[in-house]
Amino acid sequence: MGEIINVRYIINSVVFSFIGIATFLVGFYLIDLLTPKVHVGKEIIEKQNIAVAIMLGAAAIGIAQIIAAAIHG
Repeated sequence: MGEIINVRYIINSVVFSFIGIATFLVGFYLIDLLTPKVHVGKEIIEKQNIAVAIMLGAAAIGIAQIIAAAIHG
């Protein structure tokens, strides 16, 4: 009789989650490096620049889709 919850699947899920989150953060860091004249956090928080927020949101969706495709094949 098989186990209801296999610990190996839970460990794999946690490991891949951390890898995905780390990759996502590296992607955001690279976006910040590629825009040297604009400090992304300062533009969004202090200046409330909607265009930068939309650009960052689109980049976040793109990075997340790439990570999801890489993990799920």
